[in-house]
Amino acid sequence: MLPLIPFTLLVGALLVVQAGVNTQLRAGLGDAGLAALVSFGVGTLALALFVLVQRPTLPDVATLARLPWWYWVGGALGAVYVATVTIIAPRLGATTLTMLVVAGQLAMALVADHFGLIGFARRSMDVGRVTGVALVLAGALLTLRR
Repeated sequence: MLPLIPFTLLVGALLVVQAGVNTQLRAGLGDAGLAALVSFGVGTLALALFVLVQRPTLPDVATLARLPWWYWVGGALGAVYVATVTIIAPRLGATTLTMLVVAGQLAMALVADHFGLIGFARRSMDVGRVTGVALVLAGALLTLRR
């Protein structure tokens, strides 16, 4: 488990880089939606290359048809994230943007854990966990001060 920590921190750092790059792409293309589409297109090509290298067994159409409808919303949620961040990053700045995103993630994580939603094991919401999330949100709000 410990070796996963540096990699996870790196991925978190890359989200800040992604927001900045996509903001610049938006400025270059003149449209946030188009910038998000280009970003997803490049990401799709990168994932296609990854899948080709990994050579997994592809599911048949019947298997895909049996999956619940909500299994398919992850890509749409990613698109909402990328498009939204591309629009608001220049207004909030990297620190505030990232802290608010993390606070939102943590708040949803508390709910998902507490109720065992979307495949997460149940973990009770307690004072310590709620206080931790509240402190991150408070920190995010402090970064808004001028």
